Amino acid sequence: MNQNETNKPFDLKERTKLFALRIIRLYTSLPKSGAGQVLGHQLLRSGTSVGAQYREGTRARSSAEFVSKLQSALQELEESRYWLELIVDSGLFAHTRMAELIQEADELTAILTTTVKRKKENRARSSSDS
Repeated sequence: MNQNETNKPFDLKERTKLFALRIIRLYTSLPKSGAGQVLGHQLLRSGTSVGAQYREGTRARSSAEFVSKLQSALQELEESRYWLELIVDSGLFAHTRMAELIQEADELTAILTTTVKRKKENRARSSSDS
């Protein structure tokens, strides 16, 4: 597996899978209270969907479909970020315990946003060349 200087995988398939695994571990450690389970379930759904959407995008039949799948992954990341904030703000977990996971959500968002932007620019450039 290729990695960069921060020891994070370059491969987004692997990185989004690791994000999902971290979300699963977080979910299992949340309090069994009503709020913990409701927030956890929402986070589990959105956080594990990011990688699935990304992988679907890598199998896209067109650049438009690729962009659409990555935009779906971005929506799931934004939703995950929201649930992570609520877990912290509600006092279920301290921010220090969640900081790295929140940072990873932000980094994945930045990477996917840049990827979508570049793909759209390339599509626009290609269509103007025709």
